[in-house]
Amino acid sequence: MKRIGHVTIILILISCNKGQKNSNALDKRAIVQNVTQMLNDYHKDIGQKGLTAEFDYLDQSADFFWVPPGYEIALSYDSVRNILEGSAKAVRSIEFHWDTLQIFPLSNEIANYSGIVSSLMIDTAGIESKRSMIESGTIIKRENGWKLLSGQSRVLLAE
Repeated sequence: MKRIGHVTIILILISCNKGQKNSNALDKRAIVQNVTQMLNDYHKDIGQKGLTAEFDYLDQSADFFWVPPGYEIALSYDSVRNILEGSAKAVRSIEFHWDTLQIFPLSNEIANYSGIVSSLMIDTAGIESKRSMIESGTIIKRENGWKLLSGQSRVLLAE
């Protein structure tokens, strides 16, 4: 009788562990969809609200860093915020879209991405600028959604 009780307990423990593993399974398809949606919303909001709309998508933790085009060092959130606030004053309109985008889920809370972004910017003097950039980074899932944690952007040279 003791043996049956021990076997029953072992079977219960094994079945509980299997349920826990499945609940933590990496759902790559869902992560790719969610991160892609976030990155598209990010560009849409910048187009509608301007450069300062980026603040809603940047992780504000001490772990955040970004290497913007033209920079050779990683900048903190506060530095990026200052640059965006200063640049926003000179921009009448801006549009971004992904030419290519790849998402690489690492866990249920972290994904890397890489892609080519094209932009059309019109400054307050009416001068139009078109650029393509290669961008890659890490995105982290926070309580209030997916956020850009770190990355870099580089302007691609025109052919």
